[in-house]
Amino acid sequence: MTLARALLHPAAKPAVFVLSLLPFAWLVYGAFADRLGANPAEYLTRSTGDWTLRFLCLTLAVTPVRVVANLPTLARLRRMLGLFTYFYVVLHFITWAWFDQGLDLSEMAKDIAKRPFILVGFAAFVLLTPLAATSFNRAVKALGAKRWQALHRLVYAIAGLGILHFFWMRSAKNNFAEVAVYAAILGVLLGWRVWNRSRRMSVGAVRSTASR
Repeated sequence: MTLARALLHPAAKPAVFVLSLLPFAWLVYGAFADRLGANPAEYLTRSTGDWTLRFLCLTLAVTPVRVVANLPTLARLRRMLGLFTYFYVVLHFITWAWFDQGLDLSEMAKDIAKRPFILVGFAAFVLLTPLAATSFNRAVKALGAKRWQALHRLVYAIAGLGILHFFWMRSAKNNFAEVAVYAAILGVLLGWRVWNRSRRMSVGAVRSTASR
């Protein structure tokens, strides 16, 4: 069975769904089994943030891989991966709000205003919310294809804010190795989009000139 056919198999989406839940299942197990280290709250916050970035990278990788590898069926997984990005960022927000701020709204507001990396991370979370809320077919029809596409281009700004959030968080420990890896991956994925868009515009301009 080819990869293209495997992606069309009825079990493909459930399999990706289960795989995407495995990090969450491990964190739940680790919490109940007391296997999250000396500081479980920090471990949960860090892990959910890491998985948010990983799923963001996977979501943004769908289109380049689909085009380069000629796998149009891969597109059917993009929405699910995007929603799992939001799932993990919600968990990341909850762990910070619960363990770090005690679900105290006034303290949360103060922390957001006081610490730039929290402000940037919160901004990314807020911007990602309408993308998750409009990731369904009815939303596409209600907004119209052009407005829906314009809204979902916010993902590029979200990616930048996510990397900045991670950078500022790690700057306190002067540890930028992981930041560089995620920045490089997202840089390549976003750079490919710029290149592909420029290429298509150039091809379109040539065809338009040739048809005159």
